[in-house]
Amino acid sequence: MLANMAMSLFAHRMIKTTDAKAKALKPLVDKLITTAKKDTLAARRQVAKTIHVKEIFKKFFEDVVPQFKDRNSGFTRVIKLGVRRGDGASLSIVELLTEKPPEKKETKDKRKGKTRTARTKK
Repeated sequence: MLANMAMSLFAHRMIKTTDAKAKALKPLVDKLITTAKKDTLAARRQVAKTIHVKEIFKKFFEDVVPQFKDRNSGFTRVIKLGVRRGDGASLSIVELLTEKPPEKKETKDKRKGKTRTARTKK
């Protein structure tokens, strides 16, 4: 479960979960980033034990890890939100302390009146 949460965090930069899961996830993510900063074959194989999806693994080493090259620790932040309405579980947001990715610009399609992102073409 923690490996899947870590992969979701690296893919989306922020996830919403319960407090207990957030507190368990933070040390795992910090250890993964610290190991990945060495950028050796052994480090890549150790990280690959946790991150199983090839696209997320590639994004992790190309986008996430280089942003933390000057930082020694404190790669994640846990922000408490409150309680969940259904069962009263306390919720938190776990986020990576990275720069925000560039936003996609939306353009108005004159032919159909739909908005579409700049990357999609028909």
